[in-house]
Amino acid sequence: MAKARNILFIMFDQLRWDYLSCYGHPHLHTPNIDRLAARGVRFTRAYIQSPICGSSRMSTYTGRYVQSHGASWNGIPLKVGELTMGDHLRKAGMDCWLVGKTHMRADAEGMARLGLEPDSLIGARVAECGFDVFERDDGMRPEGPDGF
Repeated sequence: MAKARNILFIMFDQLRWDYLSCYGHPHLHTPNIDRLAARGVRFTRAYIQSPICGSSRMSTYTGRYVQSHGASWNGIPLKVGELTMGDHLRKAGMDCWLVGKTHMRADAEGMARLGLEPDSLIGARVAECGFDVFERDDGMRPEGPDGF
């Protein structure tokens, strides 16, 4: 039996490439990201679908243009039934987790129209668009991780 592969996909919020020591920043030290970069792929260019972080994240999750998936602003959910990389990878037998800032919101109207209860197992899966949530911080915490 083949060993299961892992995919670690990291999406930063407002991190410039030249703020990483693996790209030669003289003062900022990013040893953990540098270790990942040494073992993975580093890119020299990046392109986004939207300057709005929520809609850009939804384009990354779905592989679709903003005009196609419809989540055009922060807080606008992906519609029920919109497939994400989580849905596709789960079909391949992988667990898919979201950690941190995600901008993922449940499509309450779509779930109500289909009679899905948000607290049910299927409702939770639909609300998270194919991902499991480990820990979420969409800027809702009043303090940072060290208590300030």
